[in-house]
Amino acid sequence: MKATCPWVLFLGIFSSCANPSEEAVLPFSAWCPIRLGGETIKVQVAHRSQEVSRGLMYRDSLEQDRGMLFYYDSPRGMSFWMRNTSIALDIGFFTADGVLREIYPMYPMDERSVKSRRDDLIMAIEMNQGWYAENGIGVGTKLDLGALKGWLLQRGVEASRIPF
Repeated sequence: MKATCPWVLFLGIFSSCANPSEEAVLPFSAWCPIRLGGETIKVQVAHRSQEVSRGLMYRDSLEQDRGMLFYYDSPRGMSFWMRNTSIALDIGFFTADGVLREIYPMYPMDERSVKSRRDDLIMAIEMNQGWYAENGIGVGTKLDLGALKGWLLQRGVEASRIPF
């Protein structure tokens, strides 16, 4: 059996994430760049139930301009909590047109639910607490849906389940 250098694996993940038009299925651990308003962030895309359930649990930190994007293929109200999550976060909720509709702070290990007011949301992005305000990203800011669709397809989401 041939051993593979960990750097080769890392570079393979990074290079596949650099071009969303490729056919490869990306692992949950891949960091995918996407534009949110005038900023570029790197997100891990959670869409499978076990990924969504785990989220950012058991992590001690989150690098600057990095976050987690939670994708649901049908509109809904959303509710998140911070069980086993020691990083202070802000969560932004988005509708299918890619528009940021709500932002809320979330506190380490707080098991009270942070619930959306709207029931027509399909995405949420968790970032370090204060990131949205520090970067001038507010309600009404738009996410790059073209890039997001590419990442969703690469993560194995069927095209028919992506409404944009």
